[in-house]
Amino acid sequence: MSGVSSGPVPVLAMEGMAKSFGGVHALIDGRFEVRAGEVHALLGENGAGKSTLVKIIAGAHQADAGTVRWDGKPTTIGSLAEAAGLGVRVIHQQLNVIRHLTVEQT
Repeated sequence: MSGVSSGPVPVLAMEGMAKSFGGVHALIDGRFEVRAGEVHALLGENGAGKSTLVKIIAGAHQADAGTVRWDGKPTTIGSLAEAAGLGVRVIHQQLNVIRHLTVEQT
């Protein structure tokens, strides 16, 4: 996964991110950068590491390896609260948010 571009210092920069669950490597060498004013989408096949990377950004998972920089400074996002303090918000996909409405009604 790559979102690397040139210009001002990224608000968020991640490189070399890795996460395993038991013997399953969910993320290997994940990289991502976001600069002020940018909008990004993470796209990829099932199992590509998109959700794992987002959960690391959000503080829900701790990376096994890699570097996170916030405004150019090395940072550890150790919890959901720390991520929220940095302004990180994640909207998780939920298919049944309003169970009593049909697709047409929503």
